[in-house]
Parts: sequence; structure tokens; C-alpha cells
Amino acid sequence: MRTLVYTVLLLVGCVTFMGRFAFATDRVDSSMNHYDGSRFLNPWVEEHGFSSFWKWATNRERGKWIEMPDIPPGPPPPERVMGDTLRVTFVNHATFLLQTGGVNILTDPIWSDRCSPVQWAGPKRFRPPGIRFEDLPPIDLVLISHNHYDHLDLPTLRMLAQRDDPKVIAPLNNAHIIARAGLRQVRELDWWEDVEVDTDGRRVRITCVPAQHFSARTPFDRNKSLWAGFVIDTASGPVYFAGDTGFGPFFQEIRDRFGPMRLSLLPIGAYLPRWFMGPQHIDPQQAVDVHRILEARLSIAMHYGTFPLADDGMEDPVRELSAALDDTREEMPPFRRMQEGEGVLVE
Repeated sequence: MRTLVYTVLLLVGCVTFMGRFAFATDRVDSSMNHYDGSRFLNPWVEEHGFSSFWKWATNRERGKWIEMPDIPPGPPPPERVMGDTLRVTFVNHATFLLQTGGVNILTDPIWSDRCSPVQWAGPKRFRPPGIRFEDLPPIDLVLISHNHYDHLDLPTLRMLAQRDDPKVIAPLNNAHIIARAGLRQVRELDWWEDVEVDTDGRRVRITCVPAQHFSARTPFDRNKSLWAGFVIDTASGPVYFAGDTGFGPFFQEIRDRFGPMRLSLLPIGAYLPRWFMGPQHIDPQQAVDVHRILEARLSIAMHYGTFPLADDGMEDPVRELSAALDDTREEMPPFRRMQEGEGVLVE
């Protein structure tokens, strides 16, 4: 309880440093019913109120976590991957390095020890990043799915700004946060909007797609910024990065619009207790269902085993994913867990 109180006080204090939330309402596609004139919302579910949060926070049954600080990093990835070859490297949590067509893309990068406004409190890292930051190749493009601290990490973005000054794509009303890291080449997108990004003559098209989640960096800015996933157009088929999301009908629409996925990066962790986490995080069985809906040639698990964000333990998501796959009666393309720092070529 003391930790919870300190965390709440910390977040209240952080609002002092928040900028004004400038937002152009004419950017929102009103036909999708995900903005009420003041805040973004999920068209498919009702959100939990504060009473539900308090019930969870004061009755938690945390799973087991063990610090593993000595895991060695993986080898440095190649500087570039050309043509229609696709290489994916799992750093950990929701951070991947995607390399194809000569373009290097990072998803939700976080190298910080804690996903928090400060590094002396908040959820701490139990596994080190699988790739050392200094071993990253030049980063051309960063995808930010939403503004939670484990997905939009300003210390990491500052390091990227100083080293590579990459372009950034994020959902609506996140640029003002990202700009604090010194990144000025930020493009905001609404759901289903796309943009072609030119990185030194190498082009890649990114589409912002719906997700079922929420946003907040303080107690006072809940759902003032949009959340999303992304589809990356590659020469050999689309790549889907889910970000954080609950289960919803938009998965089928993503499949219908883009066709079968060449690669899907799907979250499996932070799912317990289901009565509270269900609307905003898919569980391992639902991740398998999404893999099936998207008809992905390969899916890779993410968002587990790094930061203790819910009540599932460190190994629970992987164990439940394995059980869900074992229970599948039909033959499916692979849905695998990568080791931190591992890089693979996607067929």
C-alpha cells in the first residue's frame, strides 16, 4: 500500500511538468466514434473507473518475478538489410528492431531501468535489454504506439535524438510529449491514416491501425492522447505491430484491409487479473486467436517478462502461450517466443 501511495503522489507531482494539451479536433475521423470532443475512447468496451482500479490495487495477488541482471546481450545486428529481406531483432518488452529495404525501424524503444517518470521509483526492469544501445545500427524511424512509460520512454528517445535524429510516427496528440526528447520530425496519425516516410531515398509506408487500450502519463491527462498499432508495408507482405491492446473486432478488419500478415508482433503479458486487465490487454490464448485471425505467416510474442505491470508472473505468459498452442487442434504457422537479443530472418 505504501508503494501505491508513493506512486500516486509521484504521478500527481509530475503534472507540474506537463505541457498544455494542444489538440486539433478536426484531425479525428468522427465516423469511427473514438473521440467525444474532449477525450479519446474505445468504441467497443466501457472503461473501468477509479473504483475498479482501487479494488485491484488494494487486493493484488502478484505472480513471481526474479531479477536476471546478468543475461548477456545478443550480437550487434547488421547495419542494413536490403531488398525484400526482413530481419527482426527482439530487444525485449515491446521493443523490436525491424530491418528491411535498407530502413531500420524501432518499435516502442525503452532502454531505461524503470518505466516511470523517474529512475528511483516505479516498475523496474527484471531483464536487461537484449541489445546494447551502443550496438544498435543507425535508426531511421521510430514507432510509438501510445504514451505509457513502458512504451514512450523519454530517456531512450533523447539518446536516439542525439545519436540518429530519427523520424517518429505516433498516434494523435503524442508529438508534444515526444518533442521533449529533442525529436522534431514527428508525424501524428489517426486510426487508418497512413504516411510514406522517406529516409535518405529509402521509402516505407506506415498505417496507424486501431487498438483497444487507453493513455495517461499523469492522473490528469487520461485519454487525451490516442493509442494505436501499426502496419508496415514491406515488399514481401505487411508487418503488424500491435502495441498494447485488448481483443476487438478491428483485428479482422486489419486482416481484411491488408491481407495475411507476413509478421505479427503480439503482446501476451500484463493480463491478470482478467476482470480488470481484460479490456486493455489480450491474454496468451487471445494472442493465438489474433494470430489465427490475421493469418500471420509468423507471430512473435512480446510485452512480457521485463517489467512487472500486472499480476501475472514473469514466466506465466510464456507458459500460457505454450499451453494455448498445444491445445490448438488445427495446423497453424509458427507463433514463437524469441530470446532477448535474438535476430531472425523472416521467410
